[in-house]
Parts: sequence; structure tokens; C-alpha cells
Amino acid sequence: MTPSRRLLLLGVIALPGCTALDLLGTSSTLRDIYALQPVSVPAQAVRSSRSLLVVTPSAPAAITTERILIKQDPLTVTYLPDASWSDAVPAMLQSVLIRSLASANQIGFVGAQGDGPIPDTVLLTRIDAFGVERQADGALLAQVSFEATVLRDRDQRVLGTRRFAQSVALADDQANTIARSFQMILDELLPEVVAWVLARAA
Repeated sequence: MTPSRRLLLLGVIALPGCTALDLLGTSSTLRDIYALQPVSVPAQAVRSSRSLLVVTPSAPAAITTERILIKQDPLTVTYLPDASWSDAVPAMLQSVLIRSLASANQIGFVGAQGDGPIPDTVLLTRIDAFGVERQADGALLAQVSFEATVLRDRDQRVLGTRRFAQSVALADDQANTIARSFQMILDELLPEVVAWVLARAA
């Protein structure tokens, strides 16, 4: 997960003592960009010739953006003003899934739509949560929740469905802390996802 500076953030110098969430209503034109990284799992000695298609995950409209989502309460959705992900969340999750699965070296081809051969199996993912939520006591939690389904392509038979979810309490509301917390979540979840998918697709 690497930040890079793009465009100019306005108003921060004029608001000393403000935290990232204090600035939610301000106008910003410069953001730090964060790219979440895949995990590397031990490569398998035996590699099959099978192929796996990883479809772009589906998600609610509030998540289908590169902005870092903040839920101040159950009815209010907003975004950090001074930071964003390197891509829309569904595309970013698709990328880390593909690279994490490929690192196991167990399937002949792992890729996205339009790449590679006709797939033997397909991974469908539905993102239900990917953001920061303020709790009733004021604490902030980074939350990720998604459901994965593996299908056999030739007859669309469901080979398995499982939900993966994790949350991390945030020490503060700074963008770097938030981004690193999401990386911690993926570092824990992705090895489980890879093992589960490969058990059904390889």
C-alpha cells in the first residue's frame, strides 16, 4: 500500500487542529492515493492446466468509487476529502484477488474478463462493506465484508459460497492510518480466500 500526492488540498492550513474527519465537508483538490496490495501465498508444487475467471465484484453505489467511504451514522455516507484509493473499490479488490490467487501457482491461468482462455471456473464476489464506520461510542472501525461464489463455467453449477469479513479498530482518523488498517484486513482475509477458492477451482 503506497501513497502518492496528486492535486492540491485546499483549506487544511486554515484549519489548525482539525482531524481528517473534521474536514469532511471542505473542498479539496489534492488527495493522497493509496493502493492496497495482494498477499503472496506459498507456491504449490503441482500446477493444473485449469483456468479461473475473476469477475469484477459487484457493490452498492456508495462503494463503487475510488473515494474512501466514511459512515458517520447508519444513514450518512461521506468520504475522506484528502485521500482516495488508486482505483474504484471493486476493481481494486478484483486486482488483489487475481494477484493473490496467481501467487499460489496452482492454476494455469487466473485473470479478468477478456483475458486468457475460456474459464473452467468463475469467481463471483459481492462487496457488502468496505469503509470506515463510526460506532455509537465514537470509536472508528475499518470494515470489509464480501461474499465469494465459485461457479463451474460449463453448467453454472455453484461449487461453493462463503462470506469473508473482518474489522479493525482505528487508532486515529488520519488517512494513512485508515489505509494501513484496510491492508491489515486484507493481509488476514486474502490467504483464507485463496485457500478456499483454490480448493474448489484447482
